[in-house]
Amino acid sequence: MAKKRPQTKAKRPQLTDGEVPVVGAREPCPCGSGRRYKACHGKAAAEAVTELVQRPFEGLPGECDWVALRELVPAATVALTLKEGLPEGVPSVTLATVLPMAWPALRREDGSVLLGLQNDTASGDISRDLADTLRRALEAAPGTPVQGRRAPAEGPRLQDLLDPEGAFEPVVHAGFEFWVPDAENATPEVTASLERANAAAIPTVRLTGVDAAYWCETPDKNHLRWVMPHPEEQLLDALARLHAAGRSGLGEGTRLVGSFRAHGLTVPVWDLPSGVGAEDVEKPAAEFAERLAAALATDTPLTADERRARGGLTNRQVTLS
Repeated sequence: MAKKRPQTKAKRPQLTDGEVPVVGAREPCPCGSGRRYKACHGKAAAEAVTELVQRPFEGLPGECDWVALRELVPAATVALTLKEGLPEGVPSVTLATVLPMAWPALRREDGSVLLGLQNDTASGDISRDLADTLRRALEAAPGTPVQGRRAPAEGPRLQDLLDPEGAFEPVVHAGFEFWVPDAENATPEVTASLERANAAAIPTVRLTGVDAAYWCETPDKNHLRWVMPHPEEQLLDALARLHAAGRSGLGEGTRLVGSFRAHGLTVPVWDLPSGVGAEDVEKPAAEFAERLAAALATDTPLTADERRARGGLTNRQVTLS
């Protein structure tokens, strides 16, 4: 039997990490190692994009409202201001809680861009995923939806693209008619999606006297859900002091029942009688904000009653993200 000739390998080009392009997970790694991309340079990239960012909206104007629109509000829009200004042919960029057909983004026929906030994201950094979707929407052809994908590990975040001095002023809608400026010419698929979304939307109102507080109506009772920027432990202590003193309510028949955790922030929740509307809690909420500010400034140890109140509030926390 003839001997096999020894195999010789050509010298592979050596690439630095910054030069290695992204390819399919099962394709050979471009660095020339002979391994699949997912087992070589793709491994570090995957770990980078799956690392959970606890406060993805930190540093953006209106962080608390970003969290509310991501987790609590059915239908709302916000005009966004880009750091570098609007590209040619893009008259506006608007953040929306949800888009038709659950699209991550949409470039309308007039060139304007809608960016969906409540979509699933592929990495642990919602800000990076949304920034990637926004950049692709700005370059998409008019009349084109933008599909989701895993954002590049070194791609920009919203904090890199949005003007840090820009206003963030949510407009809450009763339904999703903002999807279709020309409803008569909407496709049957979009019309059906609109009808389903409107049927599921819970009536919601943003309070005007305090920041990031949202009233909502449900069949059995109403609620106020208020996203707050304070450190969680400090906030729970303050809420416990007020709760133990009987000063945590927002008027007769209302009750602080617990809180959500969402994207690194705490969201206290009040039950309200079904007859109490958003306008009825404007003044009580403003008065509560003053009581809370005083409680936050207190650093004395909690009393036994306050510790029990804190334990009850902690036991009724629900993590949304």
